[in-house]
Amino acid sequence: MKAIEISQPGGPEVLRVTERPMPDPAHDQVVIKVAYAGVNRPDALQRAGMYNPPKGASDLPGLEAAGEVVAKGAGVSAWQVGDQVCALLPGGGYAEYVATPAAHCLPIPGGLTLKQAACLPETFFTVWSNVFMRGGLQAGQRFLVHGGSSGIGTTAIQLADAFGARVFATAGTDEKCLACTGLGAEAAFNYREDDFVEKMQSLGGADLILDMVGGPYIQRNLKSLADDGTLVQIAFLQGPKAALNLVQLMTRRLTIMGSTLRPQSDLAKARIAEELKTHVWPLIAAGKVAPVMDEEFSLADAAAAHARMESSTHIGKIVLKVA
Repeated sequence: MKAIEISQPGGPEVLRVTERPMPDPAHDQVVIKVAYAGVNRPDALQRAGMYNPPKGASDLPGLEAAGEVVAKGAGVSAWQVGDQVCALLPGGGYAEYVATPAAHCLPIPGGLTLKQAACLPETFFTVWSNVFMRGGLQAGQRFLVHGGSSGIGTTAIQLADAFGARVFATAGTDEKCLACTGLGAEAAFNYREDDFVEKMQSLGGADLILDMVGGPYIQRNLKSLADDGTLVQIAFLQGPKAALNLVQLMTRRLTIMGSTLRPQSDLAKARIAEELKTHVWPLIAAGKVAPVMDEEFSLADAAAAHARMESSTHIGKIVLKVA
């Protein structure tokens, strides 16, 4: 099969087309003929040598895909050959075929194309598990998401709005801020011009913040929280270290938590999949939530897709067309 491999750690140019053996399904796995693969920030981190695959995972990048089941291993009963699915992957999505646990596959929501469905797993698993399962966001609470025009951001805005939260976002341009409010954010703050700390404090503070920036944002996020508020950290685009005054955690009863999806157990990911199927897939089928699409590239143009993502000019998800 054709695939995209990381020839050496580096920039987008280190991605190259290669030939690899088609994977065989292990116990409880299916093999998917990939139609489209989603492009995500962790792919770029892996390409740069900063995010190694977990033990046993493919060294090829790609954490989500949509396509057709073409083989299944022993123990798989939920899916049949010929079924169309979208799936969270341990790696290997930038290829014509990929193996993944059957329990990490979900049906294509009614009304969506395979291209749209390829954009669902990585961001929806991440947002649902961190904002709702771990963060416990409730209707009426104030929710702030940074990078509101990203794949994570556009998903978080829609889901939080659909479940009745008051949603706020940050983004880097007025155009991106407009996209955020169009998706359901009550207000969006251009971080190049507005102080989101002052904005959130004037509103009473955020009950929950979803952040992937880190670095200098960590202290600012704590100042932006309401008493008893929670900061959920899912990435560190500006670094994992910051000087903090932790007295405020005690005096204001704040919580800092975080998680990374990829290293979690197969069982943990299967539980997230079941919750998505129950609580979120009906919203997608009803047209109340949808992936926001940016641009499509061919598999051979994976380097250009990464350059697009790292330019931070995109709004929503970038996909690779494989078949």
